[in-house]
Parts: sequence; structure tokens; C-alpha cells
Amino acid sequence: MSDPAAQALQPRLHQAQSGGTAGSNAAAVGSGSGNSDPVRPGLSQQQRASQKKAQVRAFPRAKKLEKLGVFSACKASDTCKCNGWKNPQPPTATRSVDLQQQAASLSESCRSCGHALAAHVSHLENVSEEEINRLLGMVVDVENLFMSVHKEEDTDTKQVYFYLFKLLRKCILQMSQPIVEGSLGSPPFQKPNIEQGVLNFVQYKFSHLAPRERQTMFELSKMFLLCLNYWKLETPTQFRQRSQKDDGTAYKVDYTRWLCYCHVPQSNDSLPRYETTQVFGRSLLKSIFTVTRRQLLEKFRVEKDKLLPEKRTLILTHFPKFLSMLEEEIYGENSPIWEADFTMPASEGGQLVISPAAVSGSPSFSKGMNSGSSLGSLGLDSGVAEPITGEKRKLPEVLTLEDAKRIRVMGDIPMELVNEVMMTITDPAAMLGPETSLLSANAARDETARLEERRGIIEFHVIGNSLSQKSNKKILMWLVGLQNVFSHQLPRMPKEYITRLVFDPKHKTLALIKDGRVIGGICFRMFPTQGFTEIVFCAVTSNDKNTEISYLGNPTFSPDCFPLWFQGYGTHLMNHLKEYHIKHSILYFLTYADEYAIGYFKKQGFSKDIKVTKSRYLGYIKDYEGATLMECELNPRIPYTELSHIIKRQKEIIKKLIERKQSQIRKVYPGLTCFKEGVRQIPVESIPGIRETGWKPSAKEKVGPFGVQTESHNNCVVVFLSQTHPDSWPFMEPVKKTEAPDYYEIIRFPIDLKTMTERLKNRYYVTKKLFIADLQRVITNCREYNPPDSEYCKCANTLEKFFYFKLKEGGLIEK
Repeated sequence: MSDPAAQALQPRLHQAQSGGTAGSNAAAVGSGSGNSDPVRPGLSQQQRASQKKAQVRAFPRAKKLEKLGVFSACKASDTCKCNGWKNPQPPTATRSVDLQQQAASLSESCRSCGHALAAHVSHLENVSEEEINRLLGMVVDVENLFMSVHKEEDTDTKQVYFYLFKLLRKCILQMSQPIVEGSLGSPPFQKPNIEQGVLNFVQYKFSHLAPRERQTMFELSKMFLLCLNYWKLETPTQFRQRSQKDDGTAYKVDYTRWLCYCHVPQSNDSLPRYETTQVFGRSLLKSIFTVTRRQLLEKFRVEKDKLLPEKRTLILTHFPKFLSMLEEEIYGENSPIWEADFTMPASEGGQLVISPAAVSGSPSFSKGMNSGSSLGSLGLDSGVAEPITGEKRKLPEVLTLEDAKRIRVMGDIPMELVNEVMMTITDPAAMLGPETSLLSANAARDETARLEERRGIIEFHVIGNSLSQKSNKKILMWLVGLQNVFSHQLPRMPKEYITRLVFDPKHKTLALIKDGRVIGGICFRMFPTQGFTEIVFCAVTSNDKNTEISYLGNPTFSPDCFPLWFQGYGTHLMNHLKEYHIKHSILYFLTYADEYAIGYFKKQGFSKDIKVTKSRYLGYIKDYEGATLMECELNPRIPYTELSHIIKRQKEIIKKLIERKQSQIRKVYPGLTCFKEGVRQIPVESIPGIRETGWKPSAKEKVGPFGVQTESHNNCVVVFLSQTHPDSWPFMEPVKKTEAPDYYEIIRFPIDLKTMTERLKNRYYVTKKLFIADLQRVITNCREYNPPDSEYCKCANTLEKFFYFKLKEGGLIEK
């Protein structure tokens, strides 16, 4: 290298050869003590680079200009070809050069061209301090890459390091942003990516498990993905030696992409960085999974003593089985988890809904990886620190919302009874009878469509045209079929316009396929940066059933084509579209509907109340006269394709519970015969069955807030709520969201003493049980949300004793 910048870096080369280098083989898996974190190769290099940049950016202005002058071309004359100022008095020390050396004067001549330093940095005179610091950051990265080039032994890796070295060198010279050019393409390189595929695998294989077991599998998947993001991949040469049948050309491309976009930017943050699992897909995973799995398990085995004891069995026993099952789906030819439109119907036991943000944005898991120095920090901790006394306790990560809802509180229906009813309603012979094609009069609109999809009669696919890739012949045929459906159902719309939008690469269409042909679809355009999607066309036709419907997102819609969707295709089609957008983190639909389509869209959850701010959609979608803008807000917790089935099941459970309760109440007792024998009156409590209803005798009966109660009971309640106990201060008012943002997500039935007082005034407490249940719920909610040793729980314990003392004193409960 004859580059002055390269020559200036030569004194550092000896130092680099005696220590670790950024991106070198010294950071490879299992390389020994050169790395402070065995799971995250390159962490120590990243720390050193950050410290170096902080030191350089703290230099005085003159020193900064001198450092940038080494990488700046001479501007003294057009004939001067010097591309970097060279110090006439080069430093002789190899350590702490930049910190100890005096800053050169701007009049100091260059050893190469003879021009002053000022001639090299004249373009930096009016540059802001922020831009100077950015350029200095690239200078530090150039130095790191220079050392990596000389340290690296693998030819392919050395070439990539040298390319990135020249790229950053050029960006410093031109004061531009580094952009990797060439035939590598830009991220993401394959869809679905590795992260989405692994999360699909968890849903596909473990959705039938109990919530805690499903959560464990989810934690294992997060651990695998996080390890993969920081794993050192084998070089193309090593890959060719291991895979004799594969020439390694495709892997070399992926390896180069991985170096440029994922690995090197970890310790050289001037380059744009991406997560490996978010930009690569199944192809790379197939190439690296076998060797990565072996290295991972070996590392866990060797460092098992560093794992937390309670997590050791989980990682050493369950993780290998998890990887074995994942391996089958990676190399299996017909695995559904790699399909672009993978959907998993909700199981009877509920479904674990997972989004990629839950992995890549998991603060607890990232924190565990950043702070730990061994595999012990990766021990699948919940990531929640020990709560500080007196602070609100958040729901642990390993405890799902479904688990929180199952925490028993006074007044809940016993789970044994619910499970017994569930067994009854899921037994075809006991309640529903055999499944047939005939549906009840009260069946959901999309029940037929859901059954047909389950039997494979109909399919749903999100398709679109592409100008960058060669389209599949079947996809093109479906697009033509969609164009015909839309044109036939929307006769007032120009066919050219429909064709242009259907085949526009910016638009996609959710196609409904039956017997291999298109019978309907929804054409839409996504605006991810704005957070919404515009629905353009929606139409379904079924000639064999003589049912058809159509909708166009503008006022030229024809009302003659809008009879009922007897088969529920439209509802099921829209539900699939909602789940597709939830997977892509878009939670708003916008569309223009005329007077004939408003009713349909209201049934699908659309509203005229627009929550999306006008600035977000203005200029993105067309404004049609005579049409109404409607919006649909999606809830990511709702499995829309199974929603009607879930509601139906809930109704059946409630109906069965009511029937059981009624069967107990409707018990027939023999009639009273004592009056025939001359008895004039009897005590009320002697009537057969009256005690079973909960009635109890009392003196001085009076109708009060609890129905038939004594005067003393009513006075006790009023006095009870009016008294102020010293430890009742946390429970006097409802909990504010500003103080505990997640409180109402964890606590299903919030209650406080102020609300109880209002309920008493409104005669809500018609029985003693309701009043006592609310009192108990105050205590239960506090214990559920806060840590046991917190100040709140201490107040709750004291107040509970006070509650029961007053209740016994007032005669509301038996002593």
C-alpha cells in the first residue's frame, strides 16, 4: 500500500498483530480468551473501537484536522496528486500515539507533496463539529480494517476487509455516507427471513402446548436467534472443504453479504448494520445450521458450569431437542413455516401470538447478552430484575397474559367446572353431533368458508407482480384471473385502470383460489412508513353457487353486483387480510366506500371515525367525491380468521354453565302438607330448599343496599367505607395509567374504595357476597401486581385484617 494513510497506519500494525482484531479469526467461536463474551464474538473489539472514537472526538480542533488531513487530498493546485497529508516527523512510539503527540501546525508541510496541512483540510474549515466527529469515526474504522486486512489469513475475508477499507477511505475523502455497491444487492436478501421462519416454527410445532411450555419454546427460539446474530460463520474455503458436493458459490455470496452488512459493522459502526436473522432466509440457514448447531451445543456443554443451575437442565436437555425439530423443518421439502403467507389456526388451548418485534426488540434478552461475560448470562432468565421495595411489579416475561388471567380471585367460576364444560362442548357425540356441511341458522357468516379452507377446497394467497424477478407462471395466471374478476364485477371501472393497478408492483392482491382458479380477491397497497394500507378493489364471484359480490374503493361501484355473501367468502377474505397486515405490523386500513358499500364495511369493523391523522394519508390515497372515507383499526391480539369460532365456543360455554346453574335452582321439592293438618304458620327457614338458595333468617328485616338486611348491617357498611385507615392510602383512588402503564393489562377487574363508595350509593351491592368480593379484590389485585415485600403489599396485609375485623363486628360474616 503506497497510500499515505496506509503508511501512517503502519506503526499500529505490530500492535494489532499481538492482540485481537476487529473481524479477524481471533474472534472466531471457541478462540479462547481473546474475547470477553463467548457467545458474542467481536464484543471486546466493539468496546475498544467505541473507547477509541470517544478519545479521538475529544481531541482539540487542530488535532482533529491533522488526523483527517491524513485522509484528505491536497487542494493546493490541480496538478498535485497527493491524496493524504504525510507528517514530516512521523512518530516513533507504537502506543498512545495520538494521545501523546503534539498537534501539527496547519503550516506544516506534507512529506509527500510539500504543501501545507492547511491545503489538505481547507474543505473542512466551515464543517460542523458533528460532521467532523462522524468523519473521525470513519477514520477509526479505517484503522481497524487496515489492521484486519494484515491480520486476516483467509483470502476471501481479506478481500472483503480491503474493499470496506477502500470504501470508508473514499467516503472520508468525499465526505459521503458509506454504501456497499456491486452485485451483492441490498437487505433483505430473502423472505421470509430466518427470524420469521423460526417464530413460525414455534407456532407450528408448539401451539398445542400449555402456555408455560409454549413460552419456554419461545424463549429457546429467542436464544437461538440471538446467538445466530453474533455467531462467526465459517469461511467459504472451510465450507467447500466440509461440503464436497457443493461448489460454494452461493454460500460465498451470502458470506460476503454477511461480512459487509452484519459482522464487520458490529465493531465498525460507520457502516450500516443489520441483524443476520432479519436479512437472510432459509438458504443461508441451510448452509450453516449443521455446523452452527454442533458448535452451539459443544459450547454449552463445555461451559455448563457457568449456566444458572435452574436453567442448566433446560438448555442442556430441551435445547438439543428444539434444534433437532427445527432441523427437520429447515431441510424438509414441504415445510410450511417458510411460506410467505404462513398462518396457524388457533388451537383449542389457545395460540401463542408471536411477532418478530418480540425477538429483535426484546430489551431483557439484549440486556442479558450485553452485560454477561459468559453463557451464564444467557440462562433464559426472564430478564426482569428483582423488584425494588415499594415499586410496582411488572408481569414477568415468562408469565403470559393468559396465565395472569387464570390467577384465581374471589367470585371466579372454578376451573374444574370450566374444564368439564369444555370437554362436553368439544365432544361431538355429547353436544354438537358429527360435522356435516349443513350449518345452523345462527352459524357465523364465514363458517362455510372456514370449513372449506380446512378441507382444502379453497386457498388464500397474497400475490403481486414483480419487475425485478421472473414471475411464476401460476402467479401471472392468477393475476389475469383477478383482473377478469374485478373487470366483470366492476363494469363502470375502466379495464385499463384495473389492469394497471393489479399488475402494478406496488400493489398486492389477496387472492381467493377455488379448484385452481381465482374466484375473488382484495387488491391493496401498503404504506409501511405511514402505518396504513389502502384497500382498492374487493370482489368475489362464484358462478357455480350463483352468488357474487363486489366492492370498489371509490364511488363508481355498481349496486347491482352487491347481493349477500351467502358463503361468507368476503368476511373470511377480509379476516385473512387483517392477519396478513398484523404480521407486517400495519394496524390501519383506509378505503373510500359509497353508500352501497358502507354497510358491508361496518360489518367488517370499519368506521367513519378516522383515527389516522390527515397528514399521514393526505397525498397518498385519492380523494373521491361522493364517497365516505372509512377506517379499520386492527387489534394484534385477535386471531381474526378464528374469531367467530372462538366467540361461538365462548357462547356455548356460558350457555352450558347457565343450564347447569338452572338445573340446580330448578330442583323440585315435595309440597307443604302441614297446612292441611291445621298448622296456621311455619318459620320461613323450614320451607324445603330455601336455605339452599342462600337465604338466612334475620331480625328487624329491612330492605337495604344488600336486599333483606338488618339496620346494623347497613350502618356498618356506611361507617366502614367512611372510615380512613392509615394504611388505606394506596387504595383510595383508581390506579393512574401514568403511574403504572401496564396495570390495566395485568389486572382484569380493578377496584378501589372510591369506586366501592359510589357503588354503594347506586345500590349496586344487592348481596353481601358482592360487597365482600370487592373488598377481597382490592387485596388480591394489590398482591397480584406488586412484589410481596413492597410497601403496597404491607399495606394490603394490614388492611385485610382490618377488613375482616370490621366485617365480623358488623355481622356481615360469621365470627
